[in-house]
Amino acid sequence: MAEISAALVKELRDKTGAGMMDCKKALVETGGDMESAVDWLRKKGLAAAAKKAGRIAAEGLIGVAVDGTRGAVVEINAETDFVGRNETFQGFVSTVAGLALGAGGDADTLAQGDYPGSGRSVGDELTHLVATIGENMSLRRTNAISVGSGVIGSYVHSAQAPGLGKIGVLVALESTADAAALAPLAKNLAMHVAAANPQAVSRDDVDASALDREREILADQARASGKPDDIIAKMVEGRLRKYYEEVCLLEQTYVIDGESSVGKVIEAAAKDAGAPVTVTGFVRYALGEGIEKKTEDFAAEVAKTAGG
Repeated sequence: MAEISAALVKELRDKTGAGMMDCKKALVETGGDMESAVDWLRKKGLAAAAKKAGRIAAEGLIGVAVDGTRGAVVEINAETDFVGRNETFQGFVSTVAGLALGAGGDADTLAQGDYPGSGRSVGDELTHLVATIGENMSLRRTNAISVGSGVIGSYVHSAQAPGLGKIGVLVALESTADAAALAPLAKNLAMHVAAANPQAVSRDDVDASALDREREILADQARASGKPDDIIAKMVEGRLRKYYEEVCLLEQTYVIDGESSVGKVIEAAAKDAGAPVTVTGFVRYALGEGIEKKTEDFAAEVAKTAGG
C-alpha cells in the first residue's frame, strides 16, 4: 500500500474541503489513489462541504458552559435559523462549549482538539456535520474566563436548549464569600450584561482609541455652541461622564431595579456577604454580530430571472 503522507492528505483536503481524518481514511481505503479518494469522499457525502464553504453563515447558536470557577462561550454559525433547532447541531454546540473550558479561549486549540467518540478533531467533526446537515457552518469564536475564588455567572437569552441560545453571557466575580450566596448576584449581573451590553467593566478598562474618538466628537459638538474654551472643556467632561455611564458596567443603571448603579449593587452585596466582591471580567456574545448578512431582494431576483 502506498504511504499516506501528510502532504497527500492535505492535497485531498484542499481538493474536497473534507476533514483531515476523513481524507486520510479515504486515501487508506483507496490505496493512496487521489481520484479514487475524491470519489470515495463524494459517495460518503463528505466532499460536499467544500461547495458550501463560501456561503454566508450568520445564524446558529451561542453555547455556554460553566464548571466551578471556569466558564467558556462559543459561537458556531450556520446558514439558517432552522439549524439552531436541529438536535444534532445542538448536541455538537453543547459538546464544543464544554470542550472550550480547556481551550483557554483559543479557537485554533479548540478546533484541533479531539471530538469525543468520533476519532476526529473538533474542526473535522464540524466539516462532517456540514456534509450531514447540508449547510455551511463555522466555529467562529470562543472565549473563557475564570476566577481564583468566587463564582462565574452565566445567562443565555432566547434559549433553544440548556446553555444554548442567541445571546450568551459570562460574568466573573472574584470573592472569598460563600459561592452559593454570590450565585444569584452573578446570574443577575449576567442578565444585566445581556440587556445593557456594556463595553468595559470600569473607566480604566475603556478602550483608549474609542475614548479618544468619543472625546473628539464631543469636543467638535461643543465648539459648535460658540462658547469659550474653558466652558467647552467642562461640557466635554460632563458629556464624558454620561458616556461612561453608558459603556462601563459598574456605572450603568442596574436593569433589575432600574435605579441603582451596578457598582452600588455590588457594594451592597459585598457588605451582605461579609467579603469584597470584584467583577474581574465578562464576556457577551450575540449571534451573528459583525457578520455582513446578505439581503435578498426577491422582486429584483424574479425580474432578473424573467429578463433572461
